Amino acid sequence: MEKKVDAYIAKHEKWSEGLNKIRELLLETELEETIKWGAPVYALNGKNILGLGAFKHHFGIWFFQGEFLKDEAKLLVNAQEEKTKALRQMRFDSIEEIDLKAVKNYALEAIENQKLGKEIKPERNKAFEIPSELESLLKSDKSFKTAFENLTKSKQREYANHIASAKREATKLSRLEKIKPMIFDGVGLHDKYKNC
Repeated sequence: MEKKVDAYIAKHEKWSEGLNKIRELLLETELEETIKWGAPVYALNGKNILGLGAFKHHFGIWFFQGEFLKDEAKLLVNAQEEKTKALRQMRFDSIEEIDLKAVKNYALEAIENQKLGKEIKPERNKAFEIPSELESLLKSDKSFKTAFENLTKSKQREYANHIASAKREATKLSRLEKIKPMIFDGVGLHDKYKNC
């Protein structure tokens, strides 16, 4: 795992010094280092506590249950105010902005919150609507219908939402053609991003 995290940090050369400083601090805690979604994530007893991220204009830490942090230093931001419930980010534009003492305090508080069971679970909408284009294909092609029904509900939802999210009819039909082989193979739309 260490080599994968090293590779992630090396790939983001612009921010590598800052990421390494934060990483060293996190490795002093009881958190376990892993890679998820292609980035370093730090967990406790299998629960994600925080992760590191590097972007074009900043790098930082995201706290999976950051909503529960006191944020006395006012360092946290909610990346999507209307959508994000629990996740909070701590962003840095330069290595000089990192207050290691504050970072450690936030990390320790996040660990303690996890031990106390503080958690906002994502709301999952179990019901989903099958778009008419997909419905037509399910009615006209029995082997496709069987393959689709053999998928888990979450994979069915991914595909249905992918088609429904297109605005133009031509785009919906194009997406449907592209996903047919994946459905026959029994894979989900986003499987290649999972278990990284």
